[in-house]
Amino acid sequence: MEEQRSVLEPDRTSHNTDSAQTSNSGSGDVSNSSNASSGGSPFVSVVKEIVELVVVTLVLLIVIRFALAEARYIPSSSMEPTLQINDRLLVEKVSHHIGKQIERGDILVFYPPPIEMGGQDLKNDPLTVLGRLTGLPFLPYEPAFIKRVVGLPGDHIRIQKGEGVYINGQLLDENSYVKEAPNYDRNVLGDIGGPSSTGKMIRPFGDEARANDPIIVPAGHLFMMGDNRNNSEDSHVWGFLPQERVIGRACLLFWRWIAPPKFPHIPEE
Repeated sequence: MEEQRSVLEPDRTSHNTDSAQTSNSGSGDVSNSSNASSGGSPFVSVVKEIVELVVVTLVLLIVIRFALAEARYIPSSSMEPTLQINDRLLVEKVSHHIGKQIERGDILVFYPPPIEMGGQDLKNDPLTVLGRLTGLPFLPYEPAFIKRVVGLPGDHIRIQKGEGVYINGQLLDENSYVKEAPNYDRNVLGDIGGPSSTGKMIRPFGDEARANDPIIVPAGHLFMMGDNRNNSEDSHVWGFLPQERVIGRACLLFWRWIAPPKFPHIPEE
């Protein structure tokens, strides 16, 4: 199965001053020294301007991405038919800062749980952190996924093969966006599992103590699923998503590749 991530992707001056020197004579007169420029060499001035430009640009970029929004592209088919491969979209972050609650049906971009990435969590080395903050393509980056919110804290989840997702005993109406019904069952925690993005088989709740417990979303967590239910690495494989791993909400699709029409061949006469 394709890696289901957005990797969700996955789209200034120097001043010369004249120095003034004053001295007091015995008669109280004040005299100015000759106007001498204190500016450095042209090379130093150019370097200073470049550094100032880079710093200001990085600060603005970080502020915009943290407080307002960032652009992402879609590298996989996990959200088809809603989102298609190579779609470009805007991920807004304002609603999180003003305290807007996440709702069922929201499409979120997030960092997947470590179990999905082979046990590797987000790195904290300076270059990776800078890449996470700025999104610059030449810096290290960490993969992000894009899925739809299906389960909220406290929801009881059941997935029935050929039918769909049951929330608290009621079949969720998803006909408007789901590509097809799931071809798997998830009734208890022990059912959650499958191949991760690294190719390793995972079972986050395989221990006997919890394997037969119902699938109830814990506080502070979400149950995420791709609209392409049978081609998506999501909560039916790796379990619940901690809300602190959410990057933002997908809010605007601003670019989509549309293949040119194919015209029938007209034989030459």
